[in-house]
Amino acid sequence: MGRAGWAICATALLWAAAASAQLSRLTEADAAAGLKAALEQGAQAAVKKLGRTDGFFANPRVHIPLPESAQRAEKLMRRFGMGDYADELIVTLNRAAEQAVPEARQLLVDSVSKMGVRDAKDILTGGNTAATAYFKRTTRSTLHGRFLPIVRGATAKVQLAQVYGRYADKAARVGLLREEDADLDEYVTQKALDGLYFMIGEEEKRIRAHPLETGSSILREVFGALRR
Repeated sequence: MGRAGWAICATALLWAAAASAQLSRLTEADAAAGLKAALEQGAQAAVKKLGRTDGFFANPRVHIPLPESAQRAEKLMRRFGMGDYADELIVTLNRAAEQAVPEARQLLVDSVSKMGVRDAKDILTGGNTAATAYFKRTTRSTLHGRFLPIVRGATAKVQLAQVYGRYADKAARVGLLREEDADLDEYVTQKALDGLYFMIGEEEKRIRAHPLETGSSILREVFGALRR
């Protein structure tokens, strides 16, 4: 290794040592408080963005299309002048997800309050979406149970969704539609959860990258130390 290579290695080691020293000056309580603040802030922002009209429908990153194995039928509908029906069903799917997401707010906050110091320190030094992974692990199963009846109630009000359900069962039995796509309510519930955690992850990455913009002195100290 040449002189330049050794210099780069030495610089990296010095940076790592400085960051470690800075973090070591933070107490466990500081780390936990910073992470909890970040988790709650990211979760609240994600719920607010998604749990409103067009939160899913107008956001290409989380927009819910028809199930993949039903998209061939969608193309045929559009070809024969029935695009309005396909559009109505797609809007229904997204509106159902938008109605379900606010149900997540309190459960996410409760999950933050139950987070231990060890969890906080692991998340702090983990990847850019380590906190989001924590949320998935601690809330997805319960949220699925809460989302599903809300989604079911929303789709039940739309006749076209009921028609889809009747024909989807038959199509799945003869192999024209995947079984997991035949249950429209389950499909939307899973997509709503995927979209929620995706947006929480985006918020987490933003907070980690720009801690000075959060307005929290603890967050600035904790995440700022990691970026030094």
